[in-house]
Amino acid sequence: MTTRQAPAQGVEQEHRVVELSIQGMTCASCVGRVERKLGKLDGVEASVNLPLESAVVRVPATVSDQDLIDTVVATGYGAHVVHPDHPDGDEHDHTPSLLGARLVLAAVLSVPVLLISMVPALQFANWGWVVFALSLPVVTWSAWPFHRAAVINARHFSSTMDTLVSIGVTAAFLFSAGQLFADPTLTQHAGMAGMDMTEHSLYFEVAAVVVTFLLLGRFLEASAKQRAGDALKSLLSLGAKEAHVLRTVDGERTEVTLPADALIPGDAFVVRPGEKIATDGTVTEGHSAVDTALLTGESIPVEVGPGDAVTGATINTSGRLVVRATRVGSDTVLSQMGRLVSQAQSGKARIARLADRISAVFVPVVLGIAVLTFVLWLVLTGDLDAAFTASVTVLVIACPCALGLATPTALLTGTGRGAQLGILIRGPQVLEDTRTVDTIVLDKTGTVTTGTMAVVDVVALAAVPAPDLLRLAGAVESASEHPIAQAVARHAGGPLPETRAFSSAPGGGVRGEVDGVVVTVGRADWLERHGIRTSEAQATRFTAAEDAGRTAIWVAVGDDVAGLITLSDTVKDGSAAAIARLRRLGLRPVLLTGDNRAVALQVAAAVGIDAADVRAGVSPEGKVDAVRELQAGGATVAMAGDGVNDAAALAQADLGIAMGSGTDVAIEAADLTVMGNSLEQVAQAIELSRRTLRTIKGNLFWAFFYNAVGIPVAALGLLNPMLAGAAMAASSVLVVANSLRLRSFGR
Repeated sequence: MTTRQAPAQGVEQEHRVVELSIQGMTCASCVGRVERKLGKLDGVEASVNLPLESAVVRVPATVSDQDLIDTVVATGYGAHVVHPDHPDGDEHDHTPSLLGARLVLAAVLSVPVLLISMVPALQFANWGWVVFALSLPVVTWSAWPFHRAAVINARHFSSTMDTLVSIGVTAAFLFSAGQLFADPTLTQHAGMAGMDMTEHSLYFEVAAVVVTFLLLGRFLEASAKQRAGDALKSLLSLGAKEAHVLRTVDGERTEVTLPADALIPGDAFVVRPGEKIATDGTVTEGHSAVDTALLTGESIPVEVGPGDAVTGATINTSGRLVVRATRVGSDTVLSQMGRLVSQAQSGKARIARLADRISAVFVPVVLGIAVLTFVLWLVLTGDLDAAFTASVTVLVIACPCALGLATPTALLTGTGRGAQLGILIRGPQVLEDTRTVDTIVLDKTGTVTTGTMAVVDVVALAAVPAPDLLRLAGAVESASEHPIAQAVARHAGGPLPETRAFSSAPGGGVRGEVDGVVVTVGRADWLERHGIRTSEAQATRFTAAEDAGRTAIWVAVGDDVAGLITLSDTVKDGSAAAIARLRRLGLRPVLLTGDNRAVALQVAAAVGIDAADVRAGVSPEGKVDAVRELQAGGATVAMAGDGVNDAAALAQADLGIAMGSGTDVAIEAADLTVMGNSLEQVAQAIELSRRTLRTIKGNLFWAFFYNAVGIPVAALGLLNPMLAGAAMAASSVLVVANSLRLRSFGR
């Protein structure tokens, strides 16, 4: 069971979220009934998903899990509590299997029924009784799911699409049986000889073939829904099954193989080349490249070493690693992804509410139309057979299967495909938000750029040669944890000489003794604090470097300035292509950064952002103000960022997009999360969201169009009931097949 604490809105009590597996739902009307019944419990909010056959229910402490189950059972459906990390795969697999058995029996028996009834040359003496016997198992056992659901709904004075199917099939069979029993000699002659077709008609073939077509449609739907849910199942099965945990025995470290779910935070475990990392953790020993494609969708392995964080289910490609577990079980990134995907698939977009509202009144209206059709045909023509045929056809063709499947199948497939690509859509409402977004604000550092400083140039301004200058600066900087200091030390290489008498100041610089000389590295005011002054010519060189969009630091040896080192944050590969793709999607990119304007303009020029759309020198609070300013100007704003200082702006934006390489707080504040660190994935996420929404709209259009056209045609008597059953099944399969096209997105 999933139990997540969340503050209730406007209520003084805690709520939890429970996921239920629900059996027996067949259409949008079923979904609406379950939601309404659960919603009548005090403080309960429910969102029911038809393809997943599940409900996500927000429950106060006063309502137990058993209360929820009892309510669903009283509504006419089965239910039990499940854990989202362990989907009911076996149960869902059983559904297509049982439907398949019913379908096979119906098909085997319906074919001879159809041929005997429709081809006079195949008819023999008393063939009607044979057709009656062959049809009986089809309209009883094969059609049992329709009848059972109709009876359960009738007990609650309600109706669903199963009501339409059950009434139509039962009416056709009983009408035919009544004709045959009233006149046992009706089919005593071979062929049509002796049978007065103006007074009597048998519809056994209609009842049998309609059941077969509807079962075929439902079987294909169940199979398609099962395939659409495979993305989530495969995601949750990515984790390693075992871990090689290090234990100290008699003073020696030994490896003990344990199930991965037995790990606890603090355990150290070994990951050999080619093995999956068992859980989230931090590397303590070794260097390697880790393939993160399973979670992020990025094909290039990431280099890791001591101190680097790694994620469970990713693959160690080369060296041996020792990892200390930091998050296990349901706290891991993989489990969090599974929960996000499951919650998104179980939610409802605003557009889906329209289908639900229509479905709630659709079936009673159709029943009324069927009765009215029968009465009008009988009154206007006096033809009982024609009246019966038209009314049954209305019942059959009106089944709103496609309407109920239009939204959830597209949502299920789209979010599942997103998970495979490392894109997490927090909820279905996000799809509609992406449609209206016209401006995207991009945080520079870590989003457009790598966020890692790199040395661009070493400029010698005195007698100390540039290589020696870099070596001295690298030695003293190696004692600092500042990103700029680490970039200089990394560029200097090694081994570096020892530094003595080290001192530093945050935002100022570092100072220490190297090879008998004092080396001072940092900003101008740091040098001045130690009595070192720069000349006007040197200051001009420094200013020119910063105006070029680089970060510059002074290096002094002894009491004199010896040179300067320039650094820059490198633009990520693919950022320029991603910006171009965002523009093609109709979005205006805006660059937001705390760096100086020269640096920001240089990055903007490199990736194709207009200078007028650059906001530089912006504080974390200023990022929120920048988003609000754009919104006040009429823009609908998306914000992409990866740091703690981006969280407030992500929450303020109409659509927040977190880079998965960033912080947990940024991801929590966002609507969309891309698990990689490529800006290209941001564009891909927006495109996938919009494609999924277009698929939902297309599905709804065809579902409405089908019913709007089919019902009048059936009422006018222009459609055979068998063709109506085939058309109804085909419409459902068409909707599901259209949704499954999303599985090819990004390929």
